[in-house]
Amino acid sequence: MATSGETDLFANGIEPWAASVRSGDISFATTMEFCIDRIQSMPTLNAFEVLDEAVATNLAKAMDTELAEGKDRGPLMGLPIGVKDIMAAQGMPTTNGSNADTEHLSGTEGTVLKQLRLLGAIPVGKTKTVEFALGVTGINAARGTPWNPVDETVHRLPGGSSSGSAVATAAGCIGLGLGTDTGGSVRIPACFTGIFGHKTSVGRWPTDGIFSLSRTLDSVGPLVRCARDAALLHEALFDELVPNFTDIEGLRVGVPKIHFLDHLDRQVASDFENSLAKLTSLGAELIDMEFPEAAERSTLFPLIVPPELLSFLGTDLFLNARNGMDPVTAERAAHGLTVSAVQYLEALRRQEFLIAKANSTFANVDVWVSPTVPFLPMPLADLEEPAQKERALEASRNTQPGNLLEFCATTLPMQRPGTLPSGFQIMMPHGKDAECLGLSVFLEPHLR
Repeated sequence: MATSGETDLFANGIEPWAASVRSGDISFATTMEFCIDRIQSMPTLNAFEVLDEAVATNLAKAMDTELAEGKDRGPLMGLPIGVKDIMAAQGMPTTNGSNADTEHLSGTEGTVLKQLRLLGAIPVGKTKTVEFALGVTGINAARGTPWNPVDETVHRLPGGSSSGSAVATAAGCIGLGLGTDTGGSVRIPACFTGIFGHKTSVGRWPTDGIFSLSRTLDSVGPLVRCARDAALLHEALFDELVPNFTDIEGLRVGVPKIHFLDHLDRQVASDFENSLAKLTSLGAELIDMEFPEAAERSTLFPLIVPPELLSFLGTDLFLNARNGMDPVTAERAAHGLTVSAVQYLEALRRQEFLIAKANSTFANVDVWVSPTVPFLPMPLADLEEPAQKERALEASRNTQPGNLLEFCATTLPMQRPGTLPSGFQIMMPHGKDAECLGLSVFLEPHLR
């Protein structure tokens, strides 16, 4: 397992590893060999759907040659990455987490992965996902559920739907995991595995070459070891500097009391209160606020996501594949068959209203914060109890509002040593990704 005591090349982030390559301490080829050996030595993690060892190894050797010749593509050069298995990647199959034949729906490799390749990043393989990315626990009864590396002895929820990317990143098998976030699918697994996740603004990262769960809500984002890694990625992809926060004196921090703080696990509540106290000690101004409309996520998501999934998947394909699907995913997707055109359009109109209302709150606050997930990663065995199964499905309670309101958001670890991970969520308006990342980089060392 991930805590076996082996060296973790990315424990301190991408930049220290990149510096060690350029100082001659390690090569790209040695890095790739380490990552592949680490993946293969921990099969219980079950983080990958497929590995592309030979191609990845050859690319790493080619990057070593380039660097020796004086061609440096930047800090992502030679970086082993994992690609969520709803993203097309040249030379690798795409299952979309399903036993149904849906590879044609993802198309060919998209803009994001092509750009990362140009920057020198090397896909090691495709990482596990919840079927069709429709699920928040990380469970996939059809193709297997990854093992959360925070606990070597108990199989705990890895979070979903970007479960494999989170597990592989947290275990030090890769330097970066690519995920998607429609209702929390980057932030929830990042929270459960104790790493950093960035839900990007819708449209900021292109979504071509990616299976579409919801054309309205889908976004692409990274799962990494620290906030600086995500900032580095943002700067490399978009040639936009992430602001360097030197303090947060006078930062107006909105704390929505209704919905986001309801029914928290004791440790999550304690961690969050400690984090708020830390923000206050750093000079931030905490502002209690209310946005009860956040609770509408439970009524609006079923009217938007299932119909959009079925329109992309095709009703006939779904009906033919339904009996072989993960039962929870199949049940949620089937709801789309019952949603009328009027209900769907009314939901989209309501979303527009809520976006405008939420944006108006930023006249009085600079940022919203909340716990990322209301509870700690629970053992899979607990889901045999109906009450616990129902609670597990509430993992997206605090993340879905951010998607619905078109926010960008991040999750930072805030657990104490020796405890299970909990997450601190930062939310900002659409398009404020650089600012959200800059604030995250500043706060991260203070919350650990």
